[in-house]
Amino acid sequence: MSRYIATRAIRGANALVREAELMLNQAIKEKGGDQKVAFPNTAYYLPLIYGMTGIAVEKLEDLVPVIEQAKRLLHPIPSESQWTPYLGETLDSGMATLLAAEAIEAIRFVYGLQPERMPGFTLAGGTSYPELDSSNNGRVGHLNGPIDDIQLRSWGIQLVDGRMPGFAAIVGAAKSNEVAVKIVRELQRRNILCFLSGNVNGRSIIHQLVEEGVELGYDTYTVPFGTDTLSAIYALGFATRSALTFGGLKAGQAREILLYNRERVFAFVLALGEVDDLKYAAAAGAINFGFPVIADTIIPEILPTGITKYEHVVSIPFNEIEGADDLEKAERLVHKCIEVRGVKVKVAEVPVPVPYGSAFEGEVVRKNDMRVEFGGKHSRCFEYLFMAPLDDVVDGKVELIGPTFDHIAPQGHLDMGIIVQVAGRQMQEDFEPVLERQTHYFINGASGIQHIGQRDIAWIRISNNAAEKGFKLEHFGKILHARFHSDFGAIVDKVQVTIITDPELLQQWLAKARAAYDHRNKRLADLTDEKVEEFYSCTLCQSFAPNHVCVISPERLGLCGAYNWLDCKASYNINPTGPNQPIRLGKVIDPLKGYWTGTNDYAKIGSHGVVQEVAMYSIMENPMTACGCFECIVMLIPEANGVMVVSREDPSMTPAGMTFSTLAGIAGGGLQTPGVMGVGKFFLLSPKFISADGGFKRVVWMSSILKETMVEELKAVAEREGDPDLIEKIADERHVTTVDELLAWLEEHNHPVLSMEPMF
Repeated sequence: MSRYIATRAIRGANALVREAELMLNQAIKEKGGDQKVAFPNTAYYLPLIYGMTGIAVEKLEDLVPVIEQAKRLLHPIPSESQWTPYLGETLDSGMATLLAAEAIEAIRFVYGLQPERMPGFTLAGGTSYPELDSSNNGRVGHLNGPIDDIQLRSWGIQLVDGRMPGFAAIVGAAKSNEVAVKIVRELQRRNILCFLSGNVNGRSIIHQLVEEGVELGYDTYTVPFGTDTLSAIYALGFATRSALTFGGLKAGQAREILLYNRERVFAFVLALGEVDDLKYAAAAGAINFGFPVIADTIIPEILPTGITKYEHVVSIPFNEIEGADDLEKAERLVHKCIEVRGVKVKVAEVPVPVPYGSAFEGEVVRKNDMRVEFGGKHSRCFEYLFMAPLDDVVDGKVELIGPTFDHIAPQGHLDMGIIVQVAGRQMQEDFEPVLERQTHYFINGASGIQHIGQRDIAWIRISNNAAEKGFKLEHFGKILHARFHSDFGAIVDKVQVTIITDPELLQQWLAKARAAYDHRNKRLADLTDEKVEEFYSCTLCQSFAPNHVCVISPERLGLCGAYNWLDCKASYNINPTGPNQPIRLGKVIDPLKGYWTGTNDYAKIGSHGVVQEVAMYSIMENPMTACGCFECIVMLIPEANGVMVVSREDPSMTPAGMTFSTLAGIAGGGLQTPGVMGVGKFFLLSPKFISADGGFKRVVWMSSILKETMVEELKAVAEREGDPDLIEKIADERHVTTVDELLAWLEEHNHPVLSMEPMF
């Protein structure tokens, strides 16, 4: 263990804890001990403090014991004349640093100093740059601050299925703007989430990326926390919340939370530029989580001792990295970071002239930045994938029939059809819609390309930047060819893509596509639980929630909303030893509640004995467990004899007296709690939705966002239930936030639940 690192880290920790204590005393004096303290839109109070100490900080005076605990973790600066094993003292000081840092950020929120405001600044060329607006909350000039729970859970499925293999906490500033962009692009290409914070002499990587026009925010996996080192605490708060959200761990289980992160959260710290005392102290805190620290400057190294998987602190001086130029050195620096942490990445080589990766899937191309669009209000765009005989498909052939967009005026539009023919010995007709739906994700992976919708309501935009870099219509075909082979190679042997812009031919193919859509709809409508002999397991989430069991049937999709029965069937054919395994139903035990010998046997095995039985159609008896990345929470409201449905996107108060974020602590983590269940939102439309407990008519309250985004589907459900006005009888947060208000609403609107049998 390096005495130099121990000295710097312990010195930094002592200084920061003293600062936190002074700030807290001043804040209590000025604001009062009862002043409320919170990070916005998070359920876990101050998450790192809550996880490590079990203290639920709700007001300023709650921080007093936190600071006292941080002080107890401090140690004197090592003597220069006597060697001691410094690692324990350094790790203690690192944890003290994290407690103090989160306390300081919370106090800054009290004073309105967080999220950090970043004023306008001047580019190197003298051009005035507007105030940074990289957050998703619409507050111009503010950096992101802590990640809200809605985003944490929306990233959940990507974290557990491996699309997002880990995160990098980048602190400081790169050698140049170009190097900063290259580092982030290399991480994005590997779908690694980037948390940005810190500065070197007032210069932050956040400044560098904004100056180069890099889009920051949740949608592109690049989250700017703040320009000082303390804001890096939000990354470790995110790690703590991952353990609490997906791992089923409880507040105060510090050791378990740290071990969870060491084994399951693949993260590292990349320190760019000079490392001062505070950065050493924060790095010591990260090591507690099992996250190694890589510096691009000359600093002492700490070899493995079991706290992290591999090295603890690694020095990779930027100028000493082998490479022809700085950009190649930046690429190799990223390679080394991934190697040190052991992050498992899968990069599909896609031959397009723009950066490519899942990090760009949420990128938005605004109208002013748009070169051309296909679909939307002014044109038609459709996608159609079908299987064909092997001899009829020329693998890799990409053909454009009709004009390209060269003649279209900037911000103009053009009709387009994307026809994909696939062939394979293991290919089945049932897999066509599964593969066709991947078009959305595959095309969206290209930087500067926006894809929305599917089938004949697809909407694609190409940005000016992508067009200037040489992106052509043929590149859609190259993307699809590469990704189908990469992701579905077990069932797809050949892929041929035809891009059609010729008006007459486009209409002919559109008619063929719509006939196929209609045929699929009817085929899927006939696919019910009673007509199959096997369901499928999904263990993707067990990477984060070890005891969670997910059983997917034709009429009950996965709680994440991302996997249905056909997806799992295709997945099993692609990877017979993968996360989706067939569950032979065996003997029916109770058809009403949804018990089979096969599903019960799987529940015991899949949950490692924690769950003994799962009722597929009941919320009141042995409901299915959840990891934490569910789209909705369904919860019993006893006084109303019904259930409420809360959307992940809804931050408002519910009649249960809790927001979604608080409710999620009850529904997630592999817990089996009667009366509470995490579900995919389209399960609400299924005839099997809590059918053992009365079905959809039991819904008495629902987040308005669900009513608005699923309006046609919910109307169809109301018709099926024999009550066309049912949706209007269901309350939402715009009118009802308490049980008393809910009961009055149900009486006023004559909700059918009033005449139904008691649920328990």
